[in-house]
Amino acid sequence: MSQHAYVDGQYMPLADAMVPIEDRGLQFADSIYEVVAVLNGQLLDWPAHLVRLRRNLAALFIPPAVSEAALGMIARRLVCKARFTEGLVYMQISRGSARRDHGFPANIQPRLMMTARRFDFHQRAAQQRTGISVLSVPDQRWGRVDIKTTGLLANVLAKQDARVAGAFEAWFVAEDGTVREGSSTNGWIVQGGRLLTPPLSAHILPGIARAALLRLARAAGLEVEEKAFSLEQAYAADEALLTSTTAPLLPIVRIDGRAIGSGQPGPVAARLATLVADDIYQQTGWRSTGRSRA
Repeated sequence: MSQHAYVDGQYMPLADAMVPIEDRGLQFADSIYEVVAVLNGQLLDWPAHLVRLRRNLAALFIPPAVSEAALGMIARRLVCKARFTEGLVYMQISRGSARRDHGFPANIQPRLMMTARRFDFHQRAAQQRTGISVLSVPDQRWGRVDIKTTGLLANVLAKQDARVAGAFEAWFVAEDGTVREGSSTNGWIVQGGRLLTPPLSAHILPGIARAALLRLARAAGLEVEEKAFSLEQAYAADEALLTSTTAPLLPIVRIDGRAIGSGQPGPVAARLATLVADDIYQQTGWRSTGRSRA
């Protein structure tokens, strides 16, 4: 399997990629990241990822490592070197390397790291037919999860709890009982014909797939509301679903072992999945059947 990396101006096989031990991303999670889907050799939602990357760098006072034009060139060249048409590009920008000290060091160069590896998006078609399950967990993350930093230990532990329980994802639940988001996804429910997702805040990552689904659902005339919902409301919902870059849209059929609605993927999730698939095709020419646009 071809997997390639880029670190500080150099392309190399992934197995050869390294960063200095005093890189602040390693020492403090003083870094941000993006994950971009590659479908039919095209970078999905690339402009939206750049907007979020720019916002997150500014939030941490990290200057860009390279220009956005250069970033796109590097990503596309990396995909070409990896020789795949379906996969993921992972980008990480750290503040750089310096003597270990909590305060910002002066005059250091931000470090750009990027990897490209295959990812099977076709597996999601089967999961859309069967649906997936979710486990609820208390939200123990820091107070600014809207910034996409590499400080993901609480997310890692939540995802592991879900796997041990045989679930696909974990949903973070606040002390007041409201659902915030998944460990690596955004959450949604369908209630009385309305599509609900928690509003953006410091506790919600502004997901690229989330924004795309809001746009597509509203354009299709669906009733959509960015509104908080409780775990109890989710249990009683007609349908539930999640979105992310690696799982553009998956219906949730069980939460904490409780069947949601009929216990099968519902009609709203099916309609939304079609809208998402059509949007992906318009951008990249990719279909879950594997057929590409001529």
